[in-house]
Amino acid sequence: MYSKKIIEVLSENKINPGDLVKIEPNNITGEIMPKPDSSDSDILVIKLKNGYNVGIEFKPETKIQKIRDADFKFEFPKSDISHTAELPDIALIYTGGTIGSKVDYKTGGVYMLLKPEELLHEVPELSKIANINVENLFSIASEDMTYIEWQKIALRISELINNNNNLRGIVITHGTDTMHYTASALSFMLGDVPIPIVLTGSQRSSDRGSSDAFMNLVCATHIASKSDIAEVGICMHNSSNDDFCAFIRGTKARKMHTSRRDAFRPVNDKPIALVSQAGEIEITNMHKKRHSAINYTQPLIEFESKVALIKVYPNSDPGIIDFYIDKKYRGIIIEGTGLGHAPVSGTHNEFRWTESIKRAVDAGIIVGMTSQCIFGRTNPYVYRNLRILNELGVVYCEDMTPETAYVKLGWLLGNFKNEEAKKMLNQNIAGEIKTRTEFEE
Repeated sequence: MYSKKIIEVLSENKINPGDLVKIEPNNITGEIMPKPDSSDSDILVIKLKNGYNVGIEFKPETKIQKIRDADFKFEFPKSDISHTAELPDIALIYTGGTIGSKVDYKTGGVYMLLKPEELLHEVPELSKIANINVENLFSIASEDMTYIEWQKIALRISELINNNNNLRGIVITHGTDTMHYTASALSFMLGDVPIPIVLTGSQRSSDRGSSDAFMNLVCATHIASKSDIAEVGICMHNSSNDDFCAFIRGTKARKMHTSRRDAFRPVNDKPIALVSQAGEIEITNMHKKRHSAINYTQPLIEFESKVALIKVYPNSDPGIIDFYIDKKYRGIIIEGTGLGHAPVSGTHNEFRWTESIKRAVDAGIIVGMTSQCIFGRTNPYVYRNLRILNELGVVYCEDMTPETAYVKLGWLLGNFKNEEAKKMLNQNIAGEIKTRTEFEE
């Protein structure tokens, strides 16, 4: 979307996408375009007569003069929508991402599909699966997502659960880059949810022949509307083929590839379920079961943003820990090597992390240790150097991914006192820790 100040000027002058305008003092004439999600919100996008689009920075002295109305009415095709008594009710929440948008080749702009009628025209199969209430909570790129958006999503989910006893599930569309962070945050914030909360997205845009958007959305709707699962999870392609999607526990999912359709994989876990476009659901892992929402409590949404996630590597400077101490951070998650190592006893003192870690612990900062190996688990007892870190007060985070440990510590510090948060960091709360990791996981 354009910035608030641009929207106000366009509204005052009754200017809509497609209208022919003149921009001064730039002396540029062209059609005003919708704001692409990928550009600065203070950049006006104008389509010139020659067909090219240009971006113009909106400044205090910028004037927009409307010359004529658009010679077309922008509107995506719609399908009739009706409520079918036999079908379950679900909610679908847009938060942004490729899956919730469509290219309009008349204007060259990318629009969000905000109306149920538009969505059903794009994915007509949905109307045969469930009655869907669609709402646009916000529309931002996933890399711009913060804990503030996590809180908004959690509160809206809680409202929907508490206000509709017939609600069978909730689907959330989300950009893929940080979807596993959001899924983890919602897993902790929402607690014992009575219905499935399904995040989905797409690796490839809907105008590409290889798009995964439609299958992911259909499979997510099947999980939300008719599975017996009551957990937060991610539903995305299970392989590069269009055979099944995997529903992965929110605290065990991780994006493992930049562009493959099966980028999301379970880490130290199996998918909860596999689901086909036809609605076949194969349960493949233990999970919490659906239950009544009557006693569902309000979510714990507080979050401590002063938590850092840092990585150990050869020649790494332990001063990074001192930086966060001086910045008054309350928690640090370290991506250690192997079983959870950091340099502690080498011959070069300037590369030892021991003193900085001790200083952090003594300052009351909770220091957690994960592994950059991703798969497997940490263990503070196998080697002498591990025992040194453990004795300093480092909390070993079992088989949690670094991202989940980071989110968990921020959530713990936001909702509990320091000592309690430290004690709970390596205790299972939302399926993030398993007592035993199986070989096939």
